[in-house]
Amino acid sequence: AVYDLRHKIIPDMAALFFGILAFGGMFFFGGNSVVDTELGFRVPSVLNLFSGILLALPFASIWFFSKGRLMGLGDSKLIIGLGYLLGFYQGLSAIFLSFWMGAIVGIILLVLAKKGMKSEIPFAPFLVLGTYLAFMFNISVFMMNM
Repeated sequence: AVYDLRHKIIPDMAALFFGILAFGGMFFFGGNSVVDTELGFRVPSVLNLFSGILLALPFASIWFFSKGRLMGLGDSKLIIGLGYLLGFYQGLSAIFLSFWMGAIVGIILLVLAKKGMKSEIPFAPFLVLGTYLAFMFNISVFMMNM
């Protein structure tokens, strides 16, 4: 989040590391599992198994079709890890929280700082904050946690 604020880029290695850790964590931690086996592994639901890709796909599409003008690809890479960490419904909640917080900050910047509509606001800090809030406070506005 801090790196994106300063440089307006999300390092690929950081997003990859987060995604791998979150994907692996699905099999050891969390309430998103369906069945506990005797080996201590958890079996995530099919939706949660693909949650990272499903949540990132719309953002990757925005990047692709706008040729990077509307959103960077780093945000969709970060959302892959977010989806695996939180699961589909809670990850979707984190993204909606991020959009609302980003919109509020954007409006405040437009009004107070007289910034134009062309100014860039990094989205990763809002994604990190939305993920933190959804994770710490177990926020899932779309469906009960599975």
